[in-house]
Amino acid sequence: MTKPKGEVSEHRLIVASRVIGTAVYNNSDERIGHVEDLSIDKLTGEVRYALMSFGGFLGLGERIHLLPWSVLTYDTVREGYKLPMDRAQLEAAPSYTKDELEGFGGGDHIYRDSLFSYYGQFGAMPYWGL
Repeated sequence: MTKPKGEVSEHRLIVASRVIGTAVYNNSDERIGHVEDLSIDKLTGEVRYALMSFGGFLGLGERIHLLPWSVLTYDTVREGYKLPMDRAQLEAAPSYTKDELEGFGGGDHIYRDSLFSYYGQFGAMPYWGL
């Protein structure tokens, strides 16, 4: 049974396949992309990042933004995730090619520290012990 648009579900859990494809909006309610994938800690099961492509044309020049999960909020009216930044701030954020992301999953702290150094000003909370 599907719920009518705009009706808030009483369930707080969602399967990953329903998150992928969900729109992402900036603080001006401008749709800036969608969740392409999730990065999940395989030991704890916690979502660490939402992967969103931004920029480029027909796949050329496209960069992937790893949005710390803690910086996103779900907007029940828009039925999408809100990112507390404008377009210029997102363009200035760390981004990576698909090839560069290969090193990220291997525990490269340089990537992680760079992301949280930038997104911390927007409320991202580090997930590791400081």
